[in-house]
Amino acid sequence: MKAFVTGATGFVGANVVRSLLAEGHDVRVLVRPGANTANLSGLNVEQAPGSLADKDGLKTAMKGCNALFHVAALYSLWGKDAEALYRANVDGTRNILAAAKEAGIERVVYTSSVAALGVPAPGQIGDETLQTTAGELVSDYKKSKYLAEQEALRCAREGQHIVIVNPSTPIGAYDVKPTPTGDIVLRFLNKRMPAYVDTGLNIVDVEDVARAHILALERGKPGERYILGNRNLTLKDLLDILSSLTGMKAPSVRIPHLIPLVVAWIDEGILAKFGKHPDVAINSVRMSHKAMYYDSSKAIRELGMPQSPIEGALDKAVKWFRDNGYVRA
Repeated sequence: MKAFVTGATGFVGANVVRSLLAEGHDVRVLVRPGANTANLSGLNVEQAPGSLADKDGLKTAMKGCNALFHVAALYSLWGKDAEALYRANVDGTRNILAAAKEAGIERVVYTSSVAALGVPAPGQIGDETLQTTAGELVSDYKKSKYLAEQEALRCAREGQHIVIVNPSTPIGAYDVKPTPTGDIVLRFLNKRMPAYVDTGLNIVDVEDVARAHILALERGKPGERYILGNRNLTLKDLLDILSSLTGMKAPSVRIPHLIPLVVAWIDEGILAKFGKHPDVAINSVRMSHKAMYYDSSKAIRELGMPQSPIEGALDKAVKWFRDNGYVRA
């Protein structure tokens, strides 16, 4: 197989590329101008400069490939980035799926997110039957991923071989930005988390997510969605695991959601207008009001998705952040 991968310089994409190479596949990656290519350093991949905004350029870049992994997405919870989110995630997905069809790509795996499914009701665990509306979603990021997934589903209905995967909250190495969950790990390591809020999320080893992308290409049913997750944990559980791995003390003080929400409103809503880079996004706090728990049984059953221990994934994240200078001495 010769695979074309978007988002290869990012967290999940970099791990997908490594999984493909480990299985002996040829890989060509889309690299936008000015991108940080540190995650591709030393890898035997072909780099194709380009942009998701250029459909004709994408078609040319994909020539000779027979599989597409569309992993690229813009992630931001800041209100100021709304227009860029829809342009990258919705328009970009529409462009590359159209280009893949014209280029004769045989199979596509589209990386969506559990964000596109919505948040399950309190006390419930979400699966692939969960479906919200765009209006119910918190943040333009989630709305953009919902609309992008609708584009993938439409193309699948029109005959393209597209399998959709919905990662929950991956953790592990090569988290260059970092992701919001990686930022939790990093804040813990840098002793910048004196307290926590009552929330929960589904954690999964990013290497399992990467492997499941390939399994989805091989075994997934066109037009179907597969949640790629593992273990549902409260934020306190997550911090306690980090404490056991590092020997560092986990925060023991739980604060009400109102406190970080007020901080976020001041930070993003007021101080950002005077040039201060905000530390806390309003949408991030709003999202933490509900536990985001999901069931990955379908991906385990139909794809054979592995379920590696979460402790190992967190340990790899800790080591990678430390080895790459993210943690203060």
